[in-house]
Amino acid sequence: MDFTAFLLILTLICGVCFILYRSFKFNSKTLYVFEFFSSLFPVLLFVLVIRSFVIEPFRIPSGSMIPTLLVGDFILVNKHKYGLRVPLTNQLIYENEYPSRGDVIVFQYPENTKINYIKRVVGIPGDKVEYINKALFINGKRLLLKKIDDQDRSAISQFDGIIYFENNGNREYLIANTSDRGVSFEFNVPDDNYFVLGDNRDNSNDSRYWGTVHKDNLIGKAFMIWMYWNPKSNVKIFDRVGKDIK
Repeated sequence: MDFTAFLLILTLICGVCFILYRSFKFNSKTLYVFEFFSSLFPVLLFVLVIRSFVIEPFRIPSGSMIPTLLVGDFILVNKHKYGLRVPLTNQLIYENEYPSRGDVIVFQYPENTKINYIKRVVGIPGDKVEYINKALFINGKRLLLKKIDDQDRSAISQFDGIIYFENNGNREYLIANTSDRGVSFEFNVPDDNYFVLGDNRDNSNDSRYWGTVHKDNLIGKAFMIWMYWNPKSNVKIFDRVGKDIK
């Protein structure tokens, strides 16, 4: 059982106790139990609403988004950016904005929706995405790459490759490449779908291998690192806390 399901069930139990406590009289021992659980209901309801519709925390378990995100980053995700959704089912109940090229998104892994992934959107519906000799082309236009020579290596100690700024015309962000030969491909993004890549381009399980992300699988947009913890890394905790996700 995931945390959202547990929180929902606990909130429902406490809600029932809250109603019964307010509606009936009990003996002193039973009264204490109902009073305790009913007192938790407002707090749990508040947390459930915030997590479901406003902001939810996630942890980064892998290095597929290096150098933007490191293993051990704890991030905050805007849950209403791409519309409001029903907890657990993720069914859309109110449509808002759509992902843009360059957004870092959290979504349900298409091959197993119980697993959440985080990647960067590089292609939106109607785009033609090409990857040739480690250069990304969107609708025939090559995205500019600028090598970073003076990158602070302590901030990306989990990576030994080359760091670049990639510019998609609207925004600029960091990506990483190794010296290994890249696999070229081209893909036409269908309606209501998004093509996503990890910023760690040679070490990411993404749309190149399992296809696009449908809008029904979107969870939200990652926007900030609120905590960092990785005992195996020499990265300082406070170097990461409060950092915007670009």
